[in-house]
Amino acid sequence: MSTVGKGNDRMWRLVEDLFPLFRAVTGPGTRATLARVAKELPIEVHEVPSGTPVLDWTVPDKWSAREAWIEGPDGNRFADLSQTNLHLMSYSRPVRGRFSRAELDTHLYSIPERPHAVPFRASLFGNSWGFCIPHADREALAEGDYEVCVDSTLGPGSLTYGELVLPG
Repeated sequence: MSTVGKGNDRMWRLVEDLFPLFRAVTGPGTRATLARVAKELPIEVHEVPSGTPVLDWTVPDKWSAREAWIEGPDGNRFADLSQTNLHLMSYSRPVRGRFSRAELDTHLYSIPERPHAVPFRASLFGNSWGFCIPHADREALAEGDYEVCVDSTLGPGSLTYGELVLPG
């Protein structure tokens, strides 16, 4: 195999390792991402505590999500965090309960112009929760009660970032 092929394989393995990690600006997925990248590049990792002012922004609390899903009236689960990390709005507060279709809809995010895309949404400083789903799926939701689970935590922590300085 050529050097180019080996490099491509190495890059592909990196992408495969990083894709499933659930990253939030202050969460454990970001630390895991930087640890994995550090196996490939000599990055220096830095921590900035929650509450630190940075330009026109303040570093938010650490957020972690363990489980999140919606179960429809038919018993089928969807918008499951274990399937893709895009489904849960980043920084969603914990919630567990049953919601009518209309109540649930106020916590769903989609893009009508891109009916099959799963959008990304974050609420860094809100006390909110939500799920991102394709608009076509949102429109197809049946009337009835939906069970919602968001198992997450929010508390003091730090933002972690990596730095690599190239001479020249």
